[in-house]
Amino acid sequence: MSSVSVVYAKSLGLTDKPMHYCPGCTHGLVHKLVAECLVELGELENTVGVAPVGCAGYAYDYFNCDMQQAAHGRAPAVATGIKRVLPDRTVFTYQGDGDLAAIGTAEIVHAAMRGEKITTIFINNAIYGMTGGQMAPTTLVGQRATTAPQGRDPGHYGYPIRMAELLSTLDGTAYAERVTVVDLPHLNRAKQAIKKAFTLQREGAGFTFVEVLSICPTNWGMAPLQAVDWLREHMIPYYPLGVVKDSSKGGERA
Repeated sequence: MSSVSVVYAKSLGLTDKPMHYCPGCTHGLVHKLVAECLVELGELENTVGVAPVGCAGYAYDYFNCDMQQAAHGRAPAVATGIKRVLPDRTVFTYQGDGDLAAIGTAEIVHAAMRGEKITTIFINNAIYGMTGGQMAPTTLVGQRATTAPQGRDPGHYGYPIRMAELLSTLDGTAYAERVTVVDLPHLNRAKQAIKKAFTLQREGAGFTFVEVLSICPTNWGMAPLQAVDWLREHMIPYYPLGVVKDSSKGGERA
């Protein structure tokens, strides 16, 4: 009988529950990276994650660590309380652009301002996903949404928010990087960024933030591969990839 070698196994950081995300959605990829980082750092059993309201509202079913559900936009406030009561734990929030950059703007800004020793994984797909494709704070100029059927007009709606840059202006932010997961090299870089954010948290550096440019084929009205191309062509020029701030190196953009 021939022996069988395991080429790839699902991370122990994920449960066996099937994910509910739409076909082509990149939430599952980011979940995988977060889970792998926690396992490789030996932090899985020492971690508390905070799930948002939005497409990732069921994240507590997928991560194989302690999880807490927060009210809409309030994940940073909940994470702050957990970390201050349990300072030895690795604490992270997992949030979308509506949850973090709209209703939760005050919470994320003040958590970063205070230098809370938590990590935020921010999914930026430039649209409200769960509620049907409304314009988000991150929706690009000209991009169509159900609440902006002619495309985002900056004269009426204002301009998209670059959250990594905004939070990097605050002294309490120790690390901020923007990544994407549209192909294997970018996925590997995203994993490095997430692992570094967790590592700096464990070292007590301050607030750490990883923004992930993601696709939403369903609400963009595109096939997954078409959505990947659209992200490359439109999102990356406006939301440039890379380290925005890294206080561990004594500098800003690398």
